[in-house]
Amino acid sequence: MKFNRIRAIAWKETLQIRRDLRSILIVVAMPVILMLAFGYGVSFDIKHLPVYVLDRENSQQSRDLVQRFSSSEYFRVTKAVDNYRDLVRGVDSGDCQLGIVIPAQFSQKLSEGGPASVQAIVDGTDGNSANIGMNYADAVVLGYSQQVQLEWTRQKGTRVIDPPIAVAARTWFNEDLESLANIVPGVVAIVMAVVGTFLTSLTIAREWERGTMEQLISTPVTPLELMIGKLSPYLAIGLADTALCAGMGVWWFGVPFRGSVAVLFISSTLFLVVVLSLGYFLSVLLKSQLAASQASMIATFLPAFLLSGFIFPIDQMPPFIRLVTHVIPARYFMSIIRSVFLKGTPLALLSEDMLALFIFAALLVVVATRSFQKWLR
Repeated sequence: MKFNRIRAIAWKETLQIRRDLRSILIVVAMPVILMLAFGYGVSFDIKHLPVYVLDRENSQQSRDLVQRFSSSEYFRVTKAVDNYRDLVRGVDSGDCQLGIVIPAQFSQKLSEGGPASVQAIVDGTDGNSANIGMNYADAVVLGYSQQVQLEWTRQKGTRVIDPPIAVAARTWFNEDLESLANIVPGVVAIVMAVVGTFLTSLTIAREWERGTMEQLISTPVTPLELMIGKLSPYLAIGLADTALCAGMGVWWFGVPFRGSVAVLFISSTLFLVVVLSLGYFLSVLLKSQLAASQASMIATFLPAFLLSGFIFPIDQMPPFIRLVTHVIPARYFMSIIRSVFLKGTPLALLSEDMLALFIFAALLVVVATRSFQKWLR
């Protein structure tokens, strides 16, 4: 393997990238667009749910309960209705996602120390939002119930006994529990997978379509030298896109970065070798820019988006799907980059995921190199 040959191929590919305006637009625009789209468009935080209230009693106690919902950041009381029909219509039309019905004699039952029920009607078309909304509503009602119980025991002259067990919760790594801190690092992995595989899927296919493959085959360059030379510019582009996306995440979206820059770029380089080799292999195999680009999107974006833990937690997937995720390289890089961003995990503690990426990189480099043969077929 000779460095001069690799450098010549790398320079040829660099000139090709500079002459191809579409490649430049993809390199610059796609990471920014994906970061903005996912950063602003995807959120798992459920806040300001619209609420309709039917207060059949309109007492001081019932108004206090309604005020609890109004003062919560998770709810937004948009309307107080006069009858049950209007409340049901609001849920059916989607004007509200939660309907609260406070029955008559609500304050009387509280003053007597008995149970008082409050009805909550939830729009279950979005199961995730409905489940979270119900949990938030339960928390609001539970907090109000404890306050009422405390006041009732004091009025009766009963000694107030603290609960024997109390939970003092402390959240680490994502103190505000914002989904943005979890999404943005994952977008970096998605961008690297899509951009890297898409661009390199055009390298060899472009040579076939433009009739320059015969010239490459006639040169003394070896398949390994050709692959290294072809992928070197895209490795530099991928690292630049990584820095761009990481910078946007930290300075634009305010996501904390607690890890080491060196660990980030070491792991990113290893993951880029994986996706670039995959794109190169598809380009050699299909020999068509259109087919290779479509195959690269299917082979990278969908697995990285659905099976890497970016959107759906892997431990909540069916057992068979969990096994499938072990052959998705983005799964390991997703775990690494989130740990680097939010936890500041050192390289030594990321050894298992790094080893998995190294194995994928070695296998794909061998497969991609052997797939290229220096003869016309």
